Amino acid sequence: MTYRNRISLFIVVDSCIVLTAILFSSFLVNGGLETFTVPILISSVSILASHHVFSFIFRVYKKAWEYASVGEFIIIFKVVTLSILTAGILQQITLNTVYFRLLVVTWLLHMLLIGYSRFCWRVYRDHDLSKTTNKKRTLIIGAGSAGTMVARQLLKTNDAELLPVAFIDDNDKKHRLEILGVPVYGDVKNIEKAVRDLSIVNIIIAIPSLSKKRLNRIFQECAKTKAKTQILPMLEDLVTGKVSVNQFRDVEVEDLLGREPIDLDIESISEYVMDKTVLVTGAGGSIGSEICRQICHFKPGKLILLGHGENSIHAIEMELKERFGHIPIQILTEIADLKDAKKMRSVMGTYRPDVVYHAAAHKHVPLMERNPEEAVKNNIIGTKNVAEAASWSGVGIFVMISTDKAVNPTSVMGATKRLAEMVVQHMDQKSETKFVAVRFGNVLGSRGSVVPIFKKQIEKGGPVTVTHPEMVRYFMTIPEASRLVIQAGALAQGGEIFVLDMGDPVKIVDLAKNLIKLSGFSTEEIGIEFTGIRPGEKLFEELLKDDEVHEQQVYPNIYIGKTSALFLDEINEMIEVYGTLEKDVLRNMLIHMANKQVNTIPELLISASG
Repeated sequence: MTYRNRISLFIVVDSCIVLTAILFSSFLVNGGLETFTVPILISSVSILASHHVFSFIFRVYKKAWEYASVGEFIIIFKVVTLSILTAGILQQITLNTVYFRLLVVTWLLHMLLIGYSRFCWRVYRDHDLSKTTNKKRTLIIGAGSAGTMVARQLLKTNDAELLPVAFIDDNDKKHRLEILGVPVYGDVKNIEKAVRDLSIVNIIIAIPSLSKKRLNRIFQECAKTKAKTQILPMLEDLVTGKVSVNQFRDVEVEDLLGREPIDLDIESISEYVMDKTVLVTGAGGSIGSEICRQICHFKPGKLILLGHGENSIHAIEMELKERFGHIPIQILTEIADLKDAKKMRSVMGTYRPDVVYHAAAHKHVPLMERNPEEAVKNNIIGTKNVAEAASWSGVGIFVMISTDKAVNPTSVMGATKRLAEMVVQHMDQKSETKFVAVRFGNVLGSRGSVVPIFKKQIEKGGPVTVTHPEMVRYFMTIPEASRLVIQAGALAQGGEIFVLDMGDPVKIVDLAKNLIKLSGFSTEEIGIEFTGIRPGEKLFEELLKDDEVHEQQVYPNIYIGKTSALFLDEINEMIEVYGTLEKDVLRNMLIHMANKQVNTIPELLISASG
């Protein structure tokens, strides 16, 4: 129906309603139908004309009555009341009297019939829109304003595939009540029972203000069922109109970390990055590339992307130029090997960067166990070359990305990263450049993360392989890790090791179960297989040694470590001879040195030569 046809239909219907109300009121008041009396004629003309005038003023004919609520009926009240008042005024002017009883009864009937006509239309449309054929029975978690909004949208949209059947809410005052005709079944503990009793096939989590810990708790209850679990989009996306309320998204593993992401101190970061020259090593890697993306938001003058792999560097260069082409940032690339000290000096001398983020490193634990000499080359010698070149060229701030595996290391990778930290801390003691390290746990979605491996295994039908049922790790997202690195640069005084408060560690087997559930399968369908701890792995990771901890946070969710003993002479000696050592000897030497057991190194060398 066109807008003009709709208006015409409303005018005809409302005219019939107004005339019916007046005539029936006359019958009730006078006990007969005296149709053509002057008072009735004046009342009819004035009320009819006034009704249409005020209806246009208050836009009554533009309302979508299938979505009518209290506000629309308040408008009807205003239109009817003003129409009756206008008729009363005209009666007083033309007849010198006001027929109060006639007007009061007319007002009651007018209000009743207009309201009833709209109500009937809404009932008809509700019935038409709420056809439940082939709709998925849905449980909504959260009976607040967001949950109510979701239920209303699903009930009113005929195209929606979901049918709200019940709410779940922890507010016991809402239990056993109905909202929009949908009952509040119980609290979160009742999710499994509700799914079973009500034949639920879909669950919508509709609490925008939900903390990650609480979301994790809710999801674990949902994971006990076979229902598909989705979540309401971010509140800011709803407000800005990026998505509508019925565009739900799947729960991601990042949602279940149980820790709120850190907020950046925008002002302090802008001070040391804006209009400056920034160099990122390992810029093509998962962490390095995200640092580049985050840094571009702070508008550096130049951004140098340094890496060994030309394909990854080319990819991030093209992405940054496309995404940030509107910002006057000069994006430059350098293909270089960290082990080439001369090239590192050349790069630093050419660009004279103000800030260096050193993200390049070998990170895969099993690979470095088999190739310890390569870990030494890249993680220790490479870091030493970059750090010395940065100091020589007068870099202001140097931030090295480290790992929780550098704490009490049992692996070559962890040991070489700890020794690299020592190199950086030693450089801070003799250089005007501020050298700091940033230590964090496993990064979800990075190339070394278990998540992509688990996803591939699930895609193939399983099983998902986990090394040990009790293995736990700290986790964070790539953007979080990158923000921590950037924030550390703003906090740098020199020589610190910054650590993010990463909340509670996550069991790897629980992460695997969550990923299986998020992929739409059950643990029984995919299966989990335990393969045993790999060489160099620990069951538990730490972020700081006991002698490194400063209890006070230097920034919300960021701690700072103390400077511990540095063994630069021993590191330099090891660099001189590592190429002549057997893999096992080199591996043991690195781990002993990183754990401050330097007095045992001569014995290792003697036994190796013997």
